[in-house]
Amino acid sequence: MNSQAKALLEVSSLSMRFGGLLAVDGVSLSVMDKEVFAIIGPNGAGKTTVFNCISGFYQPSSGDISLDGTSIARQPSHQVAQQGLVRTFQNIRLFKSMTVVENLLVAQHHQVNTNLLWGLLKTPAYRKSEKEALQRAAYWLDQLGLTALANREAGTLSYGLQRRVEIARCMITRPRLLLLDEPAAGLNPHEKQELSELIDRLRREHGVAVLLIEHDMSLIMGISDRILVMEHGKPIVTGTPAQVRSDERVIKAYLGEE
Repeated sequence: MNSQAKALLEVSSLSMRFGGLLAVDGVSLSVMDKEVFAIIGPNGAGKTTVFNCISGFYQPSSGDISLDGTSIARQPSHQVAQQGLVRTFQNIRLFKSMTVVENLLVAQHHQVNTNLLWGLLKTPAYRKSEKEALQRAAYWLDQLGLTALANREAGTLSYGLQRRVEIARCMITRPRLLLLDEPAAGLNPHEKQELSELIDRLRREHGVAVLLIEHDMSLIMGISDRILVMEHGKPIVTGTPAQVRSDERVIKAYLGEE
């Protein structure tokens, strides 16, 4: 990793309190352009709270979060997404009664010209905008191997395919940074391998950086450039997979002391 490169995401001394509970305590991390960065830790370590702060669902109690040099720590989630930081959730949040392609069209609502009068009159500008949205949807259906399922209701798909639809829905908004919350949860070994290959392809071919939370250590060690380990809301160590795997503090956090 080039130490002189500018960070795409910079989290500085992040803390989050819920009443008397300090859920996150002084977490700092940086994600570089096109990097795959993972956050791991035992249950209750504060990983999802960090994600919720970064993506605008929580406003942190203290600290700062900047995306490409601009602070986003006090911005709501929809504004954060419009700046190119989008996320998935541990529990898939598709519109399950809509078709796969409809899910991808809905995700583009802020990019499509939605002037009500133009829509009613079917003006050339509205038709052009609608056509471009369909073309983007077709592109990402193809990229994620979902074209044959375009007209299926999302809720009828397997869990692994729903994950793919969710990632396609994120990618269609043209993110610079993609946050994945437990993307391998509920997947079988073959689906996990496909997920690993997909994350690597998104980084290499589409230039997106990825920040993820995950419990599957084989997946994390296989795809991550760097890893942050947390315990009880605090950072323990940040390093490469090899450094993290052999760090005594990490072993203690996961396995305890004899």
